[in-house]
Amino acid sequence: MLPIERPTKIVCIGLNYRDHAEEQGVPLPDAPLLFAKWQNALIGPGEPIVIPEIVTKCDYEAELGVVIGSQVRGASAENALEAVAGYICVNDVSARDLQFGDGQWTRGKSPDTFCPVGPRLVPRDEIPDPQKLAIRAVLNGETMQESSTSNMVFGVADLIAYITRTVTLEPGDLIATGTPAGVGAFREPPVFMKAGDEITIEIEGLGTLSNPVTTA
Repeated sequence: MLPIERPTKIVCIGLNYRDHAEEQGVPLPDAPLLFAKWQNALIGPGEPIVIPEIVTKCDYEAELGVVIGSQVRGASAENALEAVAGYICVNDVSARDLQFGDGQWTRGKSPDTFCPVGPRLVPRDEIPDPQKLAIRAVLNGETMQESSTSNMVFGVADLIAYITRTVTLEPGDLIATGTPAGVGAFREPPVFMKAGDEITIEIEGLGTLSNPVTTA
């Protein structure tokens, strides 16, 4: 069961961890890199990630999710967290072949089932500092990503301030704040998810999000 209401927007942030930029050999961005996933991608804990027949490079991305609690536009970094309802684990599942082949990311990021969230929405007051959380991705029992949200290039407050300069965020909207190093596409050799796998996202204070993987 989906642990949040379906948002009007899923706003995602690319290249937002220093170690993720390093593993790709690219410079840190000067400003947040925004892209979108669509609502059809949302699933809850325990629901299967279904890899479409045309996808051969299905990757995992452990991310801190931020759910907005009140309408906000033009927030400052100083007051931005007041608009947060809570935090949740997100897996920004990515079809790398579509993502890199298309030259833009929407189709590769938004297949059905490609945005697991859970296990529950943790209220903002239970997370004193969203920039001090351990974050991990575990594939079939093996740790693939292990970092901290302190490694973000742009923190949660700065992201909300940046987004709301141009886009009004509504209650229930979801921000996926980027992923650390260790994604499958940049490992040597690359590691992609396949039918029969189980992928788990763990974030300190937010619990564990696990999903099986299957094919269409």
